[in-house]
Amino acid sequence: MKKVTYRDQISRVLGISLVVFLLFSISIFAQDEAVASSSGDPAKGKTLFNQNCAACHALNRKMTGPALANVESRLSEDEGLDREWLYAWIKNSPGMIKSGDAYAIKVFNEYNQAPMTAFPTLSNADIDDILAYTAAPPPAPVVADAAAAEAVEGDSSGITNELILGALVIVFGLLIMMLILVQRTLKRIAIANGLDLEKTKAEKGVPLWKAFAQNQFLVLVSAIFLLLAGAYFAYGWMMQIGIDQGYAPIQPIHYSHKIHAGDNKIDCKYCHSSARVSKHSGIPSLNVCMNCHKSIYEYKGNPEGPSKEDLANGYTNEFYTGEIKKLYKAVGWDEENQSYTGESQPVEWVRIHNLPDLVYFNHSQHVTVAGIECQTCHGPVEEMEIMSQFSPLTMGWCINCHRDTNVKVEDNEYYTKIHEELSKKYGVENLTAAQMGGLECGKCHY
Repeated sequence: MKKVTYRDQISRVLGISLVVFLLFSISIFAQDEAVASSSGDPAKGKTLFNQNCAACHALNRKMTGPALANVESRLSEDEGLDREWLYAWIKNSPGMIKSGDAYAIKVFNEYNQAPMTAFPTLSNADIDDILAYTAAPPPAPVVADAAAAEAVEGDSSGITNELILGALVIVFGLLIMMLILVQRTLKRIAIANGLDLEKTKAEKGVPLWKAFAQNQFLVLVSAIFLLLAGAYFAYGWMMQIGIDQGYAPIQPIHYSHKIHAGDNKIDCKYCHSSARVSKHSGIPSLNVCMNCHKSIYEYKGNPEGPSKEDLANGYTNEFYTGEIKKLYKAVGWDEENQSYTGESQPVEWVRIHNLPDLVYFNHSQHVTVAGIECQTCHGPVEEMEIMSQFSPLTMGWCINCHRDTNVKVEDNEYYTKIHEELSKKYGVENLTAAQMGGLECGKCHY
């Protein structure tokens, strides 16, 4: 019998694989970073800047106030002012103007004669930290997508994506070689033992479809089942006509409820103020947006950084900043001069929630009178990156809500009296909207 050498071949392949893995592991190492020292802490300064200064100032552009990048060196070179002057100005700018300081009056006149807010609670050390932040070099650009983020992460750890992919290709190639060698060896062993490797052909029987067609009872039962199933699915499809649950259109300007209502805790009724007093919730005017975005001209993102899901969907800091620029174009806002140009453009928002014309629904009755939260009908909007229709908004859905929702009778003499009368007549424990007439056709239909 011929000697089989497959074990030696497999051992060689495993040895090569082990060497590749060892070399691959040794190539990973850590890099040390040098930390520059300064008279203040730029990291603490950034926090203080965002808390106290960012509403009116930016580093590299004019806003309500001047740009603050390298402000100390610029004032020292151009105006001959030292850090002590900055201490006094930041802590009490109105006092500096009243005292007749020349440069303080110049800044006051240049910026609409509005004195800067005084910050007497900031210590000299705090101001040193802020000045260190304004003098620090600009941060590295934000990675725009997941692939670039992975590339940066790979570079920082001393290993690149190309090296990882190359090692994986080598490993998979070695695995394929091992499988081929094992297959050949098994075939030789089977032939040596006299085994027949040819597949036996199964005897042909009666085709299944022919046997089914010859059984009339099965054909009749199947036909009835298909008819009933077809009628059921046709009925279900027709009942979904006009129901747009899950509808999430793309808007001309991307508005993230997740950022505004979720991260920043903005009340829904700040933008949709009409919901308190009107039938409609209303589309907020762009001037409402500009209440904040006069100062917020770019999106700096979550301090923890964008999630992998946001990066995969393209929701980067640059994307959100670009949407803010669309808002400026629509409202006619000149960033450089911090003023309106008068050249505005209408924004064609796409409507999401749309009830039939025969239905009457009043937001103020539900929001102000009933005290129902917006999330009851619109779902967790504070988690929605793209706004969608959460509820089906069908007649049955509204009726079930009226049957299940208890009216708040506490401290309300009108509802308390109705509850007492219904309790005497029907033994009602809780007063629901349905018992108040919430199921009458004329309440919701014209």
